[in-house]
Amino acid sequence: MIAVARLAILVGIAGLIPFLGILVGLFALPQYSVALLGYFYLYSAGILAFMAGVYWPIAMQLDNCSYPLSPLITMLLSQLFFVSAGIGLLLPVPGQILLYTGAYLTLYLVDAFWMRVYWPEWYLRLRLVLTAVVLACQLTTAVWFFLLHAAH
Repeated sequence: MIAVARLAILVGIAGLIPFLGILVGLFALPQYSVALLGYFYLYSAGILAFMAGVYWPIAMQLDNCSYPLSPLITMLLSQLFFVSAGIGLLLPVPGQILLYTGAYLTLYLVDAFWMRVYWPEWYLRLRLVLTAVVLACQLTTAVWFFLLHAAH
């Protein structure tokens, strides 16, 4: 495996630590749940915006190539995910749950189906694992939130 792949795997796995840590904190430190929930969605927005930025360099390299997506489509996809990340921060928690869960799932599907030709296989396998963990965190946070509010 090339060094870039090892670095991407390391950084990708490290990027899961805040998702998992905050999730544990929601259960272990309920007195801080409001702050932790805010951090969880702030981090969700940041990572979604970061992932949206991955499409920019692809769009800039497409000028003289005949790839399946035009640079315009690639740039629009980038902006769609970036703007979604920001809008999500303005929503109440139930809206954040829907937006970030849907956005992360959509981001993976775009990468796995529309953008597949641009990515090496190891990257798509990494993205599947990382996305599965992030979606599990998003869904667990949603269950935690709705159980907490159902109890009140």
